[in-house]
Amino acid sequence: MARKLDASARGVYLIAATPFTDDGALDLASTDRLVEFYLERGADGLTVLGVMGEAPKLAAEEARGFVERVLARVAGRVPVIVGVSAPGLASMRELATAVMDAGAAGVMVQPASHLRGDDATVAYFELVAETLGPAVPIALQDHPLASGVQLPVPVILRVLASVPSCVMLKHEDWPGPGLAKVAAIRAASARGATRRVSILAGNGGGLFLPEELSRGADGAMTGFAYPEMMVDVCSAHAAGDVERAHDLFDAYLPLARYEQQSALGLAVRKYLLKRRGAIASDAIRRPGARLSSADVADIERLVERQSRRLAVSEKGTALR
Repeated sequence: MARKLDASARGVYLIAATPFTDDGALDLASTDRLVEFYLERGADGLTVLGVMGEAPKLAAEEARGFVERVLARVAGRVPVIVGVSAPGLASMRELATAVMDAGAAGVMVQPASHLRGDDATVAYFELVAETLGPAVPIALQDHPLASGVQLPVPVILRVLASVPSCVMLKHEDWPGPGLAKVAAIRAASARGATRRVSILAGNGGGLFLPEELSRGADGAMTGFAYPEMMVDVCSAHAAGDVERAHDLFDAYLPLARYEQQSALGLAVRKYLLKRRGAIASDAIRRPGARLSSADVADIERLVERQSRRLAVSEKGTALR
């Protein structure tokens, strides 16, 4: 069984898609294939039931079943974090208890959308930690586009001071003070104003990954149909080859950018995951966007161009 999440976590924790059949049922066979796809490409951990995992579209029993299938397939090879955000603390506690008992490494929680004011936000996370218990590690999800709640640096530092079980920040404040926020939190820990926690970047789906790593992020927690991009970028950066990290990132950037369309992004990602053999169907549980023939043509062109740029990179020629 994978050890529990702690502040030393680093690398790439991929946000997993949730596979469905064409008729909208959970596809557990594709779940197994998808787990292996992610691990074969170097994932250091997985995060399930995230925003791009269609968690709100799953019934409670389905969510538990999906997580249990992922955990069974992972079999302790990497840590698995489970998104448990919910309007009520009772349902949050029920899911968190079930997944931790099944072998999850920790849970991810974003602020409730009704919160107003810094004091209310800090009090909320104190209540979450009390509800879940001190043995449940928490990744704080800072995603204002999804939650509607801003988490300024002083608020995050207050949460870290009063919630010892919070060991990770999933940073995805975009658009906004994203890079400066990472740097400010790292500076605070360097001068002893707060304890050091793991910071994994999800900013815009990884659209600023090299810069976030340079500002002090420990890795990435986001999704992309070519997860090897994030793995290779993080590896190159950790080895001190920052230019190589940027070159690799640049090769994938046009497709990563296309995948980040607000309404269409998940459809693009699932189309590519199916194209790569990771899942059997690119179905999105309704309601959800569908790709047009023009969208598909765009994607295929970008994939072809990406392949050419990567081939040039592998030959050691500078990317242009």
